[in-house]
Amino acid sequence: MGFATEFRQFALKGNVVDLAVGVIIGGAFGKIVDSLVGDVVMPAVGAITGGVDFSNHFIGLAGQTATTLAEAKKAGAVLAYGNFVTVALNFAILAFIIFIMVRQINRLKQAEPPPPPPATPEDVALLREIRDALRK
Repeated sequence: MGFATEFRQFALKGNVVDLAVGVIIGGAFGKIVDSLVGDVVMPAVGAITGGVDFSNHFIGLAGQTATTLAEAKKAGAVLAYGNFVTVALNFAILAFIIFIMVRQINRLKQAEPPPPPPATPEDVALLREIRDALRK
């Protein structure tokens, strides 16, 4: 078997294709969550805390006196804890949404009725009738 044929068989297996689709959808979903956190949640948190923007909170490790994170990074090493807060909140929202999705999927799976028992083969049914007739 050639390399190309073996690779094609591997790539077309159901699990590989499902994984690829999951990664692509996950990347797009990550962008949606980033937007939700950056454009909706963090401004609301900033409004509640008096206009604080977490993304520009940092500690300059090289003695920087810059006012923005981008300027401080150009001047040297920084501990960008505000960016970490944003990313951690991003993760928490994403994990919560995935939890809700898995919970709903599990509920739908439980709601399905069990499959009916398989039909009894004809010869077994006939033998049971003969047995029951002999008992009488």
